[in-house]
Amino acid sequence: MKRPLPTVLALSALLVPPFGIAAQQPLPLVSEAQYERWQVELSNWGRWGPDDELGALNLITATKRRSAAALVRSGRTVSLASTVDLEQSVDNPCPPEWEMINANRGGASDRIAYPCIHGAGTTHIDGFAHRFFGGKMWNGYDVDELVTMERGAARNDVLTMKDGIVTRGVLYDIPRLKGVPYLEAGERITVADLEAWEARTGVRVGPGDAMLLRWGRWARRDARGPFDTWAEAAGLDNTVIPWLKARDIAILGWESPGYTPRPEGDLPTLALHDFALTMLGVHLIDRADLRALSEAAAAEGRWEFMLMIAPLPIPNGTGSPVNPIAVF
Repeated sequence: MKRPLPTVLALSALLVPPFGIAAQQPLPLVSEAQYERWQVELSNWGRWGPDDELGALNLITATKRRSAAALVRSGRTVSLASTVDLEQSVDNPCPPEWEMINANRGGASDRIAYPCIHGAGTTHIDGFAHRFFGGKMWNGYDVDELVTMERGAARNDVLTMKDGIVTRGVLYDIPRLKGVPYLEAGERITVADLEAWEARTGVRVGPGDAMLLRWGRWARRDARGPFDTWAEAAGLDNTVIPWLKARDIAILGWESPGYTPRPEGDLPTLALHDFALTMLGVHLIDRADLRALSEAAAAEGRWEFMLMIAPLPIPNGTGSPVNPIAVF
């Protein structure tokens, strides 16, 4: 039996803290008990049927794609991917491997391998077979029989996205909002921050959109050198989870998947990452490089655009390197 979906008003009541919290007030942490309740109250499992493997991508209809295409005016294209970095470093501990395997006067060929699709140095999209809650992945599928070392992911793999993703993208540029080049480690981005950005720009994400969140990871790297994003990063606070549910986005993209260091007693670093992927059915673009997008959006004077994503058609894969393209 399909669970009834909470209304937007009910979702607002679930927020901790309320949408209108003043910036100077201390922000309460989401408790483990609240987080567990949200797994029931905010779950999208069953929303698109018991056999669904697309999740919120179901919201990207032909009409949605046409409206996204109508946003193209100047024709400027911008990549949201980091350039492949073959050097191992603190923020790229598992780099891709590249080598030439043939080069002569008749032609050349090379080999590239990604030992860690979900590595910190690779812009990639997460499939639903990547993260689980209590042995279950998106839409309530049991992991034990469906994700194995021998066969990979028999359900919820990245092959479900073979036809590509085209939708409206919206950039939330929080350093630009706050007048800084980048946010500091451990800074928690709140609903108040997101809605302040919407008030300034006049755009907001809605059903079927791709939300791109910039906190300034790459700007910080430019200024201060490589750093471990698992130990030092800003990101969305866990109190944003009901807001994401209410907005009904289809894709969430960011420069790193969580804020660290975390306050004592806080939920794990991937709490929001895992909730979006597993309970909301929102695919994630991890480790994006949004510097060029920020500059292009500022030059264009608008923060919405058509976004195209083409994952590699990897059967049974849990993720894929991607080069998302924004078109203004």
